[in-house]
Amino acid sequence: MDLTEKQLSSELLYSGIIVDLTMDMAELCDGRKARREVVHHPGGVSILPLDDEGNCYMVRQYRYPVRDTVLEIPAGKLEKGEDVMVCAVRELSEETGFTADTFVDLGPAYASPGISTEVIHIYLAMGLRPGASHPDDGEFLNVEKIPLDTLVDMAMKNELIDAKTVIAVLKAKQYLASK
Repeated sequence: MDLTEKQLSSELLYSGIIVDLTMDMAELCDGRKARREVVHHPGGVSILPLDDEGNCYMVRQYRYPVRDTVLEIPAGKLEKGEDVMVCAVRELSEETGFTADTFVDLGPAYASPGISTEVIHIYLAMGLRPGASHPDDGEFLNVEKIPLDTLVDMAMKNELIDAKTVIAVLKAKQYLASK
């Protein structure tokens, strides 16, 4: 069965700094019509920095939408037309100060495919070289060094609540185990 929904119309409801919101009318696979709210997002990158001793460099920052301080991997949004790897290198440096010799592509993930177009490209960064972090204006975060095995345990105990971080930690552990 073809499950494709066809867009019949789209109305821009909001155009923001980062996202746009449309109200679409879609034709369902059975011919009925349904409204679909869609958040259009440029996508982003996330990077799990791993040193030679098995430690990861995480960032803890306050996330206003969830009104909580969240432990997560360094990440950032893609600028319009920006190359994914350029963004990954920039975000790693901005948030942690590190540069890396190797970036392993752990694959993309949809952030919330039921409502958003956002795709997050996930990388494992190795061969780290330290430097000075330089967060964006208005971005406040703490960098924390945590062993990868501890992060895996935290993910399995539901102590990591950021989806991109859980995905990166578990995929990185599996990637390293296969090497």
